[in-house]
Formats: sequence, C-alpha cells, structure tokens
Amino acid sequence: MKYTKLGNSDLNVSRICMGCMGFGDPSRGQHSWTIDEEHTREIIKRSLELGVNFYDTAIAYQSGTSEQYVGRALRDFAKRDDVVVATKFLPRTQEEIESGISGQQHIENMINTSLQNLGMDYVDLYIYHMWDWQTPIEDIMDGLNRIVKAGKARNIGISNCFAWQIAKANALAEKEGFAKFVSIQGHYNLIFREEEREMVPYCDEENIALTSYSALASGRLSRRPGEGGTKRAEEDAYAKFKYDATAAQDNVIIARVVEIAEKRGVTMTEVSLAWLLTKVTSPVVGATKMHHIEGAAKAVELTLTPEEIVYLEEPYVPHPLAGVMAQNKPA
Repeated sequence: MKYTKLGNSDLNVSRICMGCMGFGDPSRGQHSWTIDEEHTREIIKRSLELGVNFYDTAIAYQSGTSEQYVGRALRDFAKRDDVVVATKFLPRTQEEIESGISGQQHIENMINTSLQNLGMDYVDLYIYHMWDWQTPIEDIMDGLNRIVKAGKARNIGISNCFAWQIAKANALAEKEGFAKFVSIQGHYNLIFREEEREMVPYCDEENIALTSYSALASGRLSRRPGEGGTKRAEEDAYAKFKYDATAAQDNVIIARVVEIAEKRGVTMTEVSLAWLLTKVTSPVVGATKMHHIEGAAKAVELTLTPEEIVYLEEPYVPHPLAGVMAQNKPA
C-alpha cells in the first residue's frame, strides 16, 4: 500500500479508501444488498492486513448500522491512532427546521450520534454529506468549527457539491477564522468525469484532496457488460438510475478497460482504479466480497502508460449530472 497526505490536513491516508456504504443491516435502510456484521468484520480485517487505513462511512448508511459495524471492527482489529475514520452528516429535516433547531445544534446532534455509533471520541474527517439549501452556510461552517474546537472532529470535508459551493464555504471560513474543508468527495470515475470541468482544477489550485465515490461505477468498471450475477447489480435501482441511460457510450470505454486488462494480465478493477489514482488522492472503493478489496489494493501497484491513459480517456463524451448532484439545487 502507498500513502499520501489528505490535502492541507496532517492526515496520512492510504491511496485506497474503504467505502463502507455496503456494510450494515440490510433490513434497516436504503439498500437491500448490504452485508451483515460478520462479513463486514472479515473484509475490514483483510483491508487492514493490506494496509488500508482510511475508512469512510455515514450516519445515513443503513440507519447508523454501518457506523456501528465499522466502529466495532476497528476497535477490535486496529489501534485508533493507526486509522483515519470519516463519517458524514445529513441536512436538517423539515421537522428540525419547524421546531427551531439551528444548523449548529443539528451538527452537534449528528456528530454525537455518530460518535456513539462508532464508539469513538472523535472522527478524523467529518463530511458535509450534501448541500442543505434550507440552512445558511454560515451556520454550517460555524457548527463544524465548533465541533473541531471541541475535539470531536480533527478535520472537515464536503461531498456532493459544485466547485462554487466549496469555494464559497472556504472563503467564509477563512474570513471568520473557521476550520476549512480539506477534502471533497465527488462522483468521479472513468465513465463519469464531469468533475474535471471545475472541481479538479479548483482542488489542484487549493491543495484540497479529491476522494471520489462510485470509483468503479457500481461495478460497471469491474466486470464486462452483461456480467451481473451480484445482488447489487440486480437490486441497486439508484445505480441503474445513474448509469443505465448512458450505457451505450460508456460501454465503448469499458471495452477498452477489458482490452488493457487482458493485455496486462490484470483485472478490470486494477485498470479502472489505476487510471483514477492518477487523478485523485484516494478513491472510495466499496467492498462486499473479499476479492473486491484485494483487487483495489493491487491497483495501487499498477502504473498505466501515458498511451494507455489517453486510450481510456479518448472516447468520453459529456454526461448529464446524475444521482445526488442532479438534485443539488434549491427546492
């Protein structure tokens, strides 16, 4: 495994981040394909053996059970100082707004619940999961700064935003002396490259870490078209919403992934992630089977040639925004 600094923070993170959305009670949340605690523990233990020290979860994942599973496994298999733990908070609910709960109090409530789920005193990275159009950014940044000062979060990050949004938030933080976002977790992979328009150059300029999610496009970049057979491939309606509409143009790129993988004697996972590792700090890679994390770890050792990178990138055409970012606008 290789390691790098997470943006302007002092965190030293593995080049692969373990995405924990696939962990949690399948009967309690958005997804039916998540894995139980026993299998979660096996994968986390193996990931630690492979040198992965960066773990990304969220209070929203399976009603907090992902945080609970991850917290218990890391407490049993790792020293707290040896791992970097990230979790995320959701926007205020309509009920909270109507009852007068401020953005600051909402963040305090969220972090306290997450720390209880994780069984930890602090998180290394606390992430604003999606833009809250009903809460002033001043309240969000103030609330996040308060939990950093209280020692409940070492650093803060943001997910699912436009470049102007993180730029506005960090400008406000600088003006007020608040903690600034050190990372952005956006939707970015070989078949969805819209972050390259403004977010990538902004992060390069400001030394903000990119930790892309959907790194393998919900499995589309790790298996040949038509090769399903997984519970997620069959049941993840949200992933189908994000990718099925552009499948024809994406399959041209996926075919090139297959071609290079066969030529190099490696897996599609290794090729797809090796490409992404030339662009981002640490891709967030989900794993619900042992070979998922083993393949991701191998990708760190694969170096694509400049010609291979151009060959993979050349067929790309612009995509419409999909998923959470398609909904990032005033209600």
